[in-house]
Amino acid sequence: MMRCPSAIAGVGLLVLTGCMVGPKYVKPTAPMAPGFKEANPDAYKESPGWHVAQPSDAVQRGEWWTVFGDAELNALEPQIAANNQDLKAADARFREARALVRFNRASLYPTVGVAPFAGGVRESSNQPYFSPAYVNGNGQSAIQLPADLNYEIDVWGKIRRQVSAAREEAQASAADRQTAMLSLQAELAVDYFEARSADAEEKLLNDTVQSYEEAYDITSNRFEGGISNKSDVDQAETQLEAARVQAHDITLQRAQFEHAIAVLLGKPPASFTLANAPLNTLPPAVPPGLPSELLERRPDIAAAERRVAEANDRIGIARAAFYPTLSLSGEMGFEGSTFANLFNPASFLWSIGPTLSETIFDAGRRSSLSEQANASYDETVANYRQTTLTAFQQVEDNLVALRVLNQEAEHQHKATLAAQSAEQIFNNRYVGGLDTYLQVVTAQTTALLNERNDIDIMRRQMDASVLLVKALGGGWDVTQLPKL
Repeated sequence: MMRCPSAIAGVGLLVLTGCMVGPKYVKPTAPMAPGFKEANPDAYKESPGWHVAQPSDAVQRGEWWTVFGDAELNALEPQIAANNQDLKAADARFREARALVRFNRASLYPTVGVAPFAGGVRESSNQPYFSPAYVNGNGQSAIQLPADLNYEIDVWGKIRRQVSAAREEAQASAADRQTAMLSLQAELAVDYFEARSADAEEKLLNDTVQSYEEAYDITSNRFEGGISNKSDVDQAETQLEAARVQAHDITLQRAQFEHAIAVLLGKPPASFTLANAPLNTLPPAVPPGLPSELLERRPDIAAAERRVAEANDRIGIARAAFYPTLSLSGEMGFEGSTFANLFNPASFLWSIGPTLSETIFDAGRRSSLSEQANASYDETVANYRQTTLTAFQQVEDNLVALRVLNQEAEHQHKATLAAQSAEQIFNNRYVGGLDTYLQVVTAQTTALLNERNDIDIMRRQMDASVLLVKALGGGWDVTQLPKL
């Protein structure tokens, strides 16, 4: 007779010696370049405000927005993690994936259940095809207190691969959550600098309106004194009203950015106010590092790579279906006719034994699932490589944007100074009666356009800096993936 300790030892030996069918995971290769095309040599030097995260870093990372040196932005950014609803949804998806790991891991252990029963039965002596000699005239009763054990022995590694696949999906979900947070943080920073740019334009236009009001008064006085034509007054009024229109339009844009920031912070727009502070700063220097390092620093690339590993495990799960399933089932407990004899030694019962099952014919179902798993793996590899290429593109796009915008800023500043000088000259010549007011209007329009371009280039530089930091992963690296 087989004893329980011997059976348990045999099961343990099978688990320990069980193999894992399917391919061993190898991280796929990705298109790579030795360096970023749009980065000049100085771009690879460390900046006082920005340090490229390395997997070995033990310091706290992630507060990338501090490189901009804006106290208000530093106060707003941490509120994303606490209050943003999209991020809370990403958190919930990660918790769901993490729970699925525990669910699959539970299959590595036996399932034990109990099903107590107490009842009786009396058979009818008039039932057809039944001999009255076997009728239990007074009926019979039974009391059962059994415990059942069921255990699928993971001989081919199917369950272990299911656990591994669930763990990799949970890690990918954690990386998705980080991608969402980085995107939301970057969106907040962009909206913030857009609002600050609108503040700068609003100040410029308000000052312009004040200047145009003075010019309108001068032309009106000259007209009333018979020195100027009525057309000069009309042109001055046109310039003034057009500047007022532009000032109102900027006020609208600024309000919309403030509302967008409120929603990102999880607040109703009516309960959030961002104080006016015109943009007047230069973007920080952000070294991009090497393309190969980007694979370790982008959470979306990490998520794509984890899903490749998960797809690899799915191939092993599909292949394990071609092999027999070995399971162990057992039962032990007590059965008696009354509570008085339920726990007598004679009432004790047990049974235990393995079951081997194998599908002989399934009309190609397992083959199709295996083919599907292989195709899904190829898809995830392609997605991983495309995600990598997109990451390289985003870094290159923002590097070239910063380089070109820096050149534009220099030329634009010179153009603005020249336009302001010309405006002053034409205004003096008009007051002195040497030029018509049309010359002043043209000079005013040109000066305002160049002054607004100055602010716009500054805004685009700040936006490109934010997007470059986002493209570099915001200080994140793969060592921050959870170990599940």
